[in-house]
Amino acid sequence: MMKNEPIKGFSKYTKEAKIEWLIENYTNQPNESRQMIEGYWHAQPEVQKLHDEFIENTISNFYMPFGVAPNFLINNKMYAIPMAIEESSVVAAASKSANFWLDRGGFKTEVIGMVKVGHVHFLWEGTNVDWLTELFDSNKHLFYTHTDDITKNMRIRGGGIQDISLLDKTEFEPGYYQIEVKFDTRDSMGANFINSCLEEIAKTWKQLVDECEAADQPDVTIVMSILSNFTPECLVRAEVSCSIEDINEGSGIGNQEFADKFCRAIRIASIEPYRAVTHNKGIMNGIDAVIIATGNDFRATEACAHAYAAKDGRYSSLTHASAEDGIFKFWIEIPLSIGTVGGITSLHPMVKFAHELLGYPNASGLMEIVAVAGLAQNFSAVRSLITSGIQKGHMKMHLLNILNQLEATDAEKIEIVNYFKDKVVSFSNAVEIFCKIRGISADSLVINKK
Repeated sequence: MMKNEPIKGFSKYTKEAKIEWLIENYTNQPNESRQMIEGYWHAQPEVQKLHDEFIENTISNFYMPFGVAPNFLINNKMYAIPMAIEESSVVAAASKSANFWLDRGGFKTEVIGMVKVGHVHFLWEGTNVDWLTELFDSNKHLFYTHTDDITKNMRIRGGGIQDISLLDKTEFEPGYYQIEVKFDTRDSMGANFINSCLEEIAKTWKQLVDECEAADQPDVTIVMSILSNFTPECLVRAEVSCSIEDINEGSGIGNQEFADKFCRAIRIASIEPYRAVTHNKGIMNGIDAVIIATGNDFRATEACAHAYAAKDGRYSSLTHASAEDGIFKFWIEIPLSIGTVGGITSLHPMVKFAHELLGYPNASGLMEIVAVAGLAQNFSAVRSLITSGIQKGHMKMHLLNILNQLEATDAEKIEIVNYFKDKVVSFSNAVEIFCKIRGISADSLVINKK
């Protein structure tokens, strides 16, 4: 077989056969590659089997650091927040923010709504829209009754279908309509539940229209039935506030100047999309880390947050700040469609541990914790930007990554970390002091890029 030749039936291969084929066709160092792949297998075969079955074509595990940011006071309750992320400064920044606000009343949160949305997208080429609307309204009850079996357990838990509407979208696409369905999925993210309901509603709707032959109306063409990851009514607010006299601690500028400068930085992120994207990325550093640690979908969370940031027609900051009447206030309102049951929340050992650390919150409780993590991350980032600059703290956290890339010994790491305690870190400076300690020239250095 030629190298890199397409393969058929790969998913049916055993894990060992998949690895053998990959190594033979795509690696230059077969023994090292095999050792690396197997080195990341879990020591307990039953746990590894569980991981293997999460996705298709699993050959190994991809480790990500699992850290904890302690001392979060949220609604007068203490939390140690689990965070899974590879970026060096995120957990440190969240922890620093938690400690800062611990003595200033902590974080206050409120869940504003829990509504999730899905749509039946369909085409109808008729011209009598009043007829279509009347048919929909007079038969809306069938959508509820025909989904009774699907929604039964959810309704027992207090959730289910909240509302069903017919939306005319022909202004944007000829013949295009939607059935919009709003859901409360309680403590589950609810994707499978929502999609199952939508498919049943689509089936009922098509049958209703198609059976009206006497009305001499066109048939309905169902395009698709799918939940939306944009959930602007599944919304949570997190806030911190304190006297302006207490806002600035050890940053080298006056309290009022700090508050004014901070608010101005937030306003810049509100009006300038180039800044807003980076600003919101920092917020999502904190949010995604908790989302991943708790077994939720960070891709859906990201997409929803960025859509919400552009809801007014211009991409803008997700956080807001004010300094009025002697009070500094900083807050975020963000849609978070997440769950604490279903998916891998009861399967992945570290995800179960993360939920245990948080006291097994329900979905609304987890929404509050996640929003706080994003707000805390953003506070630390903006605070650094308007005082010492972002690189001072970030590069110190990145120093160990640089030293690992240089393959420094433990003794060398200790010496170099101590050297940079009162100095700004850069890659070139780290290499320079490393070479000096080693007694070698930078020209002779071969950086490990394996």
